[in-house]
Amino acid sequence: MTAPARNIGDHLRQWRQRRRLSQLALASEAEISPRHLSFVETGRSTPSREMILHLAEQLQIPMRERNVLLVAGGYAPIFPERALNNPALAAARAAMDVVLQSHKPFPAFALDRHWNIVASNAALPQLYEGVAQHLLQPQINAMRLSLHPHGLAPRILNLAEWRAHLLTRLKQQVDLTADPVLIALQKEVASYPVPLSAPPRVDPAAVLVPFKIRMGDASLSFFSTTTVFGTPVDVTLSELAVESFFPADDATAQIIRRLST
Repeated sequence: MTAPARNIGDHLRQWRQRRRLSQLALASEAEISPRHLSFVETGRSTPSREMILHLAEQLQIPMRERNVLLVAGGYAPIFPERALNNPALAAARAAMDVVLQSHKPFPAFALDRHWNIVASNAALPQLYEGVAQHLLQPQINAMRLSLHPHGLAPRILNLAEWRAHLLTRLKQQVDLTADPVLIALQKEVASYPVPLSAPPRVDPAAVLVPFKIRMGDASLSFFSTTTVFGTPVDVTLSELAVESFFPADDATAQIIRRLST
């Protein structure tokens, strides 16, 4: 049997619980009465489209899921989802390419919601020497590339720490979205061999989780930043993130600049 479709109140209550907000806290943030929110969540009141979008904004619900909320509330979805090569996204794609290319000679990647690499600046190709070819075939998945035993994992010097960092990020996405593709990816990468090194310890003096990797005879150390579009109204753009890697020390910067000349 097919499970019955959830109504708008069920959706909103689930998102509120995911955000760990009480009904009173959400009502206060949304500047509506707790009574009205209770009526919406129990189905005693039908919210307007504007109210659904307002509550979704307060709950920081991803754009894809806002369309789901609208449909559950009896309204048509309003946020389009276009392919990245759609002419309507040409300006955004050009801006993304500028960010990627301006980051050379250091690596940078554009990732979709499933950690697939949709664009990169092709910097530091030496980084991928020894990686199994099946991991480098489109679409390249950054999570697999990093943690697969035939990927970068054997050369990551702080693999236990980096693995814990990536799996934490992935778990946060799964907990938030319950996306079946992410759930499958989480199960897959968690099954990869666990590093024999001691569990990672949090350095109280550290402000960033480093990515340390061996490349030939050199040891490189990076930190990363994530950039997203600030005001997207397209589902595809709202789910894109540019991951940029910066040298964490002078030695890494000098090695990369030497290799890029």
